[in-house]
Amino acid sequence: MPAHKNQLVFTIKDKCKVCYTCVRECPVKAIKIVNGQAEVIDKRCIGCGNCVKVCIQDAKVFLNATEQVYELLQSGQKVIAIIAPSFPAEFDDIKDYKVLVSMVRALGFDHVSEVSFGADLVAQKYAKILTTPSAEGFISSDCPAITLYIEHYSPELVPYLAPIASPMVAMTRVLHKKYGYDAKVVFIGPCIAKKAESAEVDEVLTFRELREMFAKSNISADNMEPTDFDPPHSGKGAIFAISRGLLQTTNVSENIYEGNVIVADGRVDFREAIKEFENGTIRSNNLELLCCEGCIMGPGTSPLGKRYGRRLSVSNYVKEKLKSIDYDQWHKDMEEYKDIDLTQYFASNDRRIPDPNWDEINDVLHKLGKFNEKDHLNCGACGYDSCNEHAIAIIKGLAEEEMCLPYSIEKLHKYIKDLAVSNEKLASAQLALKQSEKLAHMGQLSAGIAHELNNPLGIITMYSNILKDECKTDDPMLQDLELIVEQTDRCKKIVSGLLNFARKNQLNYAEIDIQKLFERSVQSVICPNNVNINLNSHLMNKMAMLDSDQLIQVVTNLFKNAIEAMPSGGDLNVDLKDSEDEIIITISDTGSGIAAENMEKIFTPFFTTKGIGKGTGLGLPIIYGIIKMHKGKVDVTSNNLPDKGQTGTTFKITLPRYKTE
Repeated sequence: MPAHKNQLVFTIKDKCKVCYTCVRECPVKAIKIVNGQAEVIDKRCIGCGNCVKVCIQDAKVFLNATEQVYELLQSGQKVIAIIAPSFPAEFDDIKDYKVLVSMVRALGFDHVSEVSFGADLVAQKYAKILTTPSAEGFISSDCPAITLYIEHYSPELVPYLAPIASPMVAMTRVLHKKYGYDAKVVFIGPCIAKKAESAEVDEVLTFRELREMFAKSNISADNMEPTDFDPPHSGKGAIFAISRGLLQTTNVSENIYEGNVIVADGRVDFREAIKEFENGTIRSNNLELLCCEGCIMGPGTSPLGKRYGRRLSVSNYVKEKLKSIDYDQWHKDMEEYKDIDLTQYFASNDRRIPDPNWDEINDVLHKLGKFNEKDHLNCGACGYDSCNEHAIAIIKGLAEEEMCLPYSIEKLHKYIKDLAVSNEKLASAQLALKQSEKLAHMGQLSAGIAHELNNPLGIITMYSNILKDECKTDDPMLQDLELIVEQTDRCKKIVSGLLNFARKNQLNYAEIDIQKLFERSVQSVICPNNVNINLNSHLMNKMAMLDSDQLIQVVTNLFKNAIEAMPSGGDLNVDLKDSEDEIIITISDTGSGIAAENMEKIFTPFFTTKGIGKGTGLGLPIIYGIIKMHKGKVDVTSNNLPDKGQTGTTFKITLPRYKTE
């Protein structure tokens, strides 16, 4: 019958790294990845402890029963420790096993016995099955991780599990007969799954936990008086802990020619054996299965132990034991307890998750960038043997897409590329913001200067014209007055430009046809024969709410600048595009371009690269002011270096289709 339902294995999230080693090692995939961290699914776990053994970060820990055992020892009840046959492999640092027995007694146990006597009893039951002719074989049931695996993941094979109790349960029943059912039994061994095997055992300690209790109680082998195990003493059952141990304990000779017993251990081999047994390939054979590579390598043993060194330690212990065993007493004990009920029954408890259909799997594979067999690297980095298995696990909610290393690397490259684009856009936005702030201050200053100059310029113009009208045609002052009027008018134009740049005047919004406006602008521009103007319209909706006069001023200025930048001829390209809410105007030329050091200055009033007297430096600032009044934006790119490609300048203007507040 099953033991208490406490979860056997846990994850310490702070220690869990994105390595997926536990996923790879779990034979039943009882690991769920959530945000890159591995969580043990208790309902699917069979307690094999592979994840505990392979996690070098110590992020996987198993249920610790030391506190419960301390409570039992202090309860005043009779408490018996039963030690698994694999103890020589764990405690090879203690040369005399009797010293270990004394150390266990020192913790407060009333009796200390060997589980291997229970293995002797169980072996007789297995020997009977092995020597009874049968058309179909059986599966050994002494490993709780194996029985849980079959109950949960191959429930059709439950009838083939040998209906025989494990050595631990058998020994517990022996001791209950000897000391009474009030006695409490604590199993000490290498296995985590034992903690969930049977409620007949009161508590289960691993060898790791036993060492922890020794350290906490300051118990060491030094000055410890040796004592032997309490009877009944075992015989050959002490070899049970190693691979093929069950077969050797039964004293049934293994006929290689007949090959009626197949031994498989480890997370890969035991599953392969079960799979072949299930499909009928080896159904006539008997299976001796261990989830670990022998109990000597169980997850409850100290890490970094050497398999063959541990195997040798157990073999040496058994050799010495069999030299000094009292066979007469052993036979008496076996006779005394031969009638103990050693049956154990198992029940199907299917916990398999149905596999998805191929269309669902294919959809996930496509998301991972796997469109054909060549894309299936099956690298195993995700913890699954194949890309298909990983996709199935994603659908079942056990895995994440990011577990795929090639997919994650590709995604990372995309993020880096997107980040570079974002950084470039951010730098451009910062530059535009800096320019906007600078121009806003310049606009305020320009508006102030313009208003202050308008009045005195008006007075100068008025009185100059009065004096000019009063002069006779032959008066030598007439020429001077005409010069004053001419230069004053020039000053008024500059002031007017400053006001236009500051844009303190209002926009006159009206619904206009953008395409027609540009067609008229192209027709009205004075263009040399060596300059080609190309108008390309991709407008889906030609209508927009804009100030037609202001927009014509923008277009005229840009056309004029582009033509002047191409004295030797070239192409002036105008592209019109739109979205539901925006009009996008791109005007580009193949002219001389603007030097990189001047790009930040082009919208600054009075800045010009033209010769003296050929420009006021207010054209582009006025354009900027008009676009900003429309709540739009203007971007400029330019190249003046032929070795970097086609020279020229491109203005991209984005305007809202409708009036915005």
